[in-house]
Formats: sequence, structure tokens, C-alpha cells
Amino acid sequence: MKTIEVCLTPDLLHQYSVVEKVAVVVDVLRASSTMITAFAHGLDRLMPVAYVEGCLALQRLGYMSAGERDGAKVEGFDFGNSPYDVMNGDLSGKSLAMTTTNGTLAIEKAKSAKKLMIGAFLNLSALAERVKELNENTLIVCAGWKGHINLEDTLFAGALVSKLGDHFEMKGDSALAAQLMYNTSKDNLYEVVSQTSHAKRLKKLSAEKDMRFCLEPDKYDVVPILDSEHLVAQPS
Repeated sequence: MKTIEVCLTPDLLHQYSVVEKVAVVVDVLRASSTMITAFAHGLDRLMPVAYVEGCLALQRLGYMSAGERDGAKVEGFDFGNSPYDVMNGDLSGKSLAMTTTNGTLAIEKAKSAKKLMIGAFLNLSALAERVKELNENTLIVCAGWKGHINLEDTLFAGALVSKLGDHFEMKGDSALAAQLMYNTSKDNLYEVVSQTSHAKRLKKLSAEKDMRFCLEPDKYDVVPILDSEHLVAQPS
């Protein structure tokens, strides 16, 4: 049986062997949720960029731009890091460059994986089915917050571990801890996540509706997957 592990923050990624595994990168609030929403609304491809300068350079080459620093939209970008921004934008057939404080950096650090996919509550079931189809040792990489563990990504990791429990063997206590945390929180997920540090940051930015949206399970059936340097939509 293949294994499933959870890396609670990219700063711990050096403790895991990524190269021969499927990596699922998650940044629930809000990068991975925004990416999934963009693809669900017709985006053709997305270039994840670790730094603002790289995103601006791609913007000059014709890409649309999206992203944030410390939760706030970067000046001069077309979109912030909000699902509502991209669902209301004209993205059909377009290319988007995106940079965020945590999510795109986590993607950069996990790029050496055998295959890299993007997950969030919004595509939970579609993602679980894709992971089962691939049937490879899998590592969930939580984006966290500036190197620290965050609760919302850990809860998502627990949700995915629970979905895959009959098909994958849990490896390491972080997977077990994530699953136990999710199982005790799943019936009041919004109330639990509302207590987190990032939720408080979003409230200060008047982005509480983003949090509610990002916690909706199975809203979309697209699974973004890294194809060379770009993410592309991988329908379930």
C-alpha cells in the first residue's frame, strides 16, 4: 500500500523525500483556493512566482497578475489573492502570473516532486479521486504562514488523509495529528478556523467572506497540476 504524509510547513520540507512522490500543495486561505477558482472560471494556465518582481516581469510580457503580501493586494496587480477577484475577472483562455506570501513559495519548494497538484476544500473530493488514480506515495505540503504551522492547512490535510484512509497508509504522526484535528473540527469548521491568526488578519482586511467561501467543500471538480513551469487545469 502506498503512503500518505503531511508536511506541516515548507520549512520542514527538508525532512521529507519529495522527488519520488506526488506533492499536494495547500494554502486554504487563500492561494490554492484562488487558483482553483480561477481555473474553474476558464483560466488557461497559471505561473506561480515566489517573488513580486518576477510577477511584474511576466505582467510586462502580457500575463495578467494576481497576488498579495501580508494579505493585501500588491499595488499594480490585476487581482488580489481572493476567489471573488478571479471569479469576477475575464480569465477565459488567459495566462495568469501569481505570487503570494506563502502558497507560491510552497509550490517553489515542492517543485522537485514527481507530480505536483493544488488542493483546497473547494476541490477536496476531485483531488482525492485524482490522488487515488495516481496511486503513488503522496506528501501533503501545507503552506503555513511564514514558516509557521497554521490550522486551516492542517485541517485540510486531515480532511484529505481521511478521504484516502482506505487506500493509503498514514506515515508519520503529523498525518495522524491532522486527521484527528479534522475529525474533531469538521462539524464546525468555520467556527474553528475563525479563531486562527490568519482568519483574524483576513477580518482586518474585510475579507471574511473569502474565508467562508474557501471552507466550502467540493465546489469545483478541477485539480490544478504543474506542467513544466505552469499550472494547468486537470479535470476530475
